[in-house]
Amino acid sequence: MNVTVKAGNTTRWSRFAAVAVILVAAGVAVAPQLLHGNSCGHDFDFHLISWLDAANSWRHGIPYPHWAPSANFGAGEARFLFYPPLTWMLGAALSLVLPWTLVPIALTYLLLAATGLATRALARQALSEGAATLAGCAALFSGYALFTAYERTAFGELAGGFWIPLLLLFLLRERNPSASLARRALDGSAAPLALVVAGCWLSNVPLGVMACYLLAAVALVAALLARSWAPVLRVALAAALGIGLASLYLLPAVVEQKWIDIRQTTDDPSERIENGWLFARHADPALAAHDTVLLKVSMLAASMIAVALVSLLVCRLRGTLAGGRRWWLPLALVPFAVLFLQLPVSLPLWNLLPKLRFLQFPWRWLVVLEAPMAILFASALWPARLWRRGAVTVVCAAFFLAATAFAAHDFFQNCDDEDSVSGSLSVYRSGAGFVGADEYAPPASDNTLLASGLPDACLVTDAATVLGALPEGHDADDATLVWNPNQGSCEATPRWQLDLPEHKRLTATVAHTGFLILRVRSYPAWRIAVNGRLAGGLPRRDDGLIVVPVPQGPVDVALEWSTTRDLLAGGWLSALAALVLIVLWRYERRFRHPVH
Repeated sequence: MNVTVKAGNTTRWSRFAAVAVILVAAGVAVAPQLLHGNSCGHDFDFHLISWLDAANSWRHGIPYPHWAPSANFGAGEARFLFYPPLTWMLGAALSLVLPWTLVPIALTYLLLAATGLATRALARQALSEGAATLAGCAALFSGYALFTAYERTAFGELAGGFWIPLLLLFLLRERNPSASLARRALDGSAAPLALVVAGCWLSNVPLGVMACYLLAAVALVAALLARSWAPVLRVALAAALGIGLASLYLLPAVVEQKWIDIRQTTDDPSERIENGWLFARHADPALAAHDTVLLKVSMLAASMIAVALVSLLVCRLRGTLAGGRRWWLPLALVPFAVLFLQLPVSLPLWNLLPKLRFLQFPWRWLVVLEAPMAILFASALWPARLWRRGAVTVVCAAFFLAATAFAAHDFFQNCDDEDSVSGSLSVYRSGAGFVGADEYAPPASDNTLLASGLPDACLVTDAATVLGALPEGHDADDATLVWNPNQGSCEATPRWQLDLPEHKRLTATVAHTGFLILRVRSYPAWRIAVNGRLAGGLPRRDDGLIVVPVPQGPVDVALEWSTTRDLLAGGWLSALAALVLIVLWRYERRFRHPVH
């Protein structure tokens, strides 16, 4: 009796220690940011501004905002309709309990820790506790995870390090290998797999695309190895339910793409698949910065693929590929598939498969490689003899510290004053706003024609009146248009009496008929009323601002964000998928235990 209790306690404490090691490892990975401040990577300002706008919307009682008011110098954009909500909501939530300077660091820590814990959970299906913990640490210290955290600060993609291992875990798990087709497919894995699919789409759209293709490929391999349709059935049901759960976001984002210039995400030369091959170089000077980043990530890709393949060879020679062919073979195929997708020979596949080009960069597939590489690495390196494990642990710890130092030196992006958290907060509180995202602009509008410093409303006689001018001594390539009253472009500048994120109103007395150019970007979801009557057929401006005709005399202009039909349909689909998921979960509870 005493022996049994002791063994149970040892197992419990070993699990606790494994989790603690990964949590400490994630702390080490973000230590440079705690010491030197935030790394202002490629997407840092985009995420920070999103958190600020989301938190502000929450303070005004909008639980799921759709409009980001501070973009486009206060003219706003429908950012929250098109960027998945998970990370911008998490960042905004962290701001409720932490100072703004710590929010990016805390979110980075949570996502890196989640990457390590999820990889450990996957590895525990075949490896010992120690080896699985090593795999978790290797995943969060992998070059691509640190590159995403420091150089890119792309929090949505960083979340992929958490979701991808869980996706593989629930797809490859086999609890009832000798049972019927239904019991093999629905053994308690389909419901959590559906949640993982939803999590991928709600974190990052390219991640959702990769997750679905990864699901399909691995399910086919697993079905061939198991000689059963159970993996395919599980994946089909989970993918349908997962996409259904994400429909509250996904359906409006798909339907309303025609209301923005979404082609910017794939038409820009720096974001074309053809320009992102491994170690590619381009003569175009406009791609110089792109090639600098591509060289870094190419070296990461080559090293990660090499580690995975060498580890696979060592595992084969040592005979340490545990878990059975159905478990390790899909993982072993991942580095080969990722390598193929980094080379020009894969271009027909990028052109053939729907939405695959939406990934923009072939190297985004490295997030899929993190967990398999880490597991193969740990399986190859973890010794069978206890006395050697200490040496392996010390060597790996030194390597992980070196990886962190390298990231702090080569990936860390220093913040300009205006891009720092304090600088962004000052600009945000001033109401001046920030540069918007080109892909969220109204169709046929030009962000370079949108001036900063605009008043809430500008009375003009010509709806096409140009607002703003280049600062003296600057040209169009290095400056933003700026408006000021001395330019004389506005006859009057009424102000909003009500200025909420998704509800605005102004009243004024107009000397003559004309037009009010509002500092609000045009979007069909805005319900615009002038003197109580809905305004339709409004003139279009090249800068994408809303312009409304107004009569002489008292004028009351109201803007209110409306709930579109696709948003309602998405909500109902998500609710229906949630009900089906509950039924599936209750059904799977009957078959989650192995058949003896």
